[in-house]
Amino acid sequence: MKINRQDVENVALLSRLEMTAEELEAYSGQLNAILEYVDVLNKLDTKGIEPTAHVLQLKNVMRPDEVKPSLPQELALSNAPEAEDGYFKVPKVMEG
Repeated sequence: MKINRQDVENVALLSRLEMTAEELEAYSGQLNAILEYVDVLNKLDTKGIEPTAHVLQLKNVMRPDEVKPSLPQELALSNAPEAEDGYFKVPKVMEG
């Protein structure tokens, strides 16, 4: 598949992007280079290779949960712009 200037111009129009003639030519060349590389990758023999969602083995990097004392309510509310009845007071965002 080859991408021409008209294809890039059409996508730019749909995306509401203004592009100069030089940009249209540059992007069509860059997109064609990407497609040529994908074509090279498509020619590789991948039989016997298991599909993966990620190339690196993933592991959980979270620390284990530990029980600790919580922040006192007065300290948590000390920097709040407004507090009421022990809670943060925020502007109303929903009607009703």
